[in-house]
Amino acid sequence: MAKGHSLATVVHLQHDRLVQMSVMDNLEFIRNIPSESVKLIVTSPPYNIGKKYEKRSSLERYLSEQAKTIAECVRVLHPEGSICWQVGNHISESGEVVPLDMVLYPLFKQHGLFLRNRIVWHFEHGLHCKKRFSGRHETLLWFTKGDAYTFNLDPVRIPAKYPNKKHFKGPKLGQLSGNPLGKNPGDLWVIPNVKANHVEKTSHPCQFPVELVERLVLSMTNEGDSVLDPYMGVGSSIIAAIKHDRMGLGCDVIQEYVDIAWDRVRLLREGKLLTRPMNKPVYDPNLPRGGH
Repeated sequence: MAKGHSLATVVHLQHDRLVQMSVMDNLEFIRNIPSESVKLIVTSPPYNIGKKYEKRSSLERYLSEQAKTIAECVRVLHPEGSICWQVGNHISESGEVVPLDMVLYPLFKQHGLFLRNRIVWHFEHGLHCKKRFSGRHETLLWFTKGDAYTFNLDPVRIPAKYPNKKHFKGPKLGQLSGNPLGKNPGDLWVIPNVKANHVEKTSHPCQFPVELVERLVLSMTNEGDSVLDPYMGVGSSIIAAIKHDRMGLGCDVIQEYVDIAWDRVRLLREGKLLTRPMNKPVYDPNLPRGGH
């Protein structure tokens, strides 16, 4: 290197035609979004348990803050859109378990929304409790504004247990009895959570698996629709949206997480981002190659 010269610093531009992400309070971010313009709002808010990205407060104050965000989300939700609020448990100072979906449900009903499913997300890894059974599931509440909502089942069907099963009598004798594209995935979703050995792991302690959001994006939106995550963390919802040609909108109050989200968008565009494929069987050590 010639004397007096130094290496140039490479700066990656934070821009993508399908992405809008900011370091910003979510109320401020959502207030810039036009009313009834977002087809899917999917998020996993803090659980008020003192993680590094949140400040623990009373449950009453937590619900008050959630109510404000939910109200703004309802305002920007398209008449045919969906809200998916994924939560676990709040643990009180006394150690009592408070299921957040139970205490948040009334906040959505105040706006006249309709609960379509309470989806149970089951995973095998997590903390090992000593004074109660270890938690191995969380829930996702799916709400719509009315009965005319977008729902596309075919893109998210999963393999049928008996794919070649046929009618054994009647006018359809000999014909396939199930849908050749597979079956409805139901409301119990077995998807690995993002822990140390997961291909999507970043520095965020509680990130969404992309495949969980993909199932929602594909079933509840169409190409060109907008997907909003008001607590986006490292942008898994944004990745799930733009992988399938939807607009991804999101914000977080931590600069590090937003920077990681932009890095993930860039890697996706370069074909280098690793994500766990949808419907990949969960690893089973008792099967050859874990069943993969």
